[in-house]
Amino acid sequence: MAQCTVWQKSSFSGGGDSSDCVEIAAAQEALLLRESDRPATVLRTTPPQLALLIRHLRTH
Repeated sequence: MAQCTVWQKSSFSGGGDSSDCVEIAAAQEALLLRESDRPATVLRTTPPQLALLIRHLRTH
């Protein structure tokens, strides 16, 4: 049976139904990221890699 990917809008994205947002979804042993205006482009990462990126972005 195919698994449906459930995307969640980032709380840091534009408010309301804005199409300018980052979305995240859980996958088997990974996280999926995409930009709402380019939904076909999906980045695959792990929770530790994403945490490292976020820490880096916060300090720069």
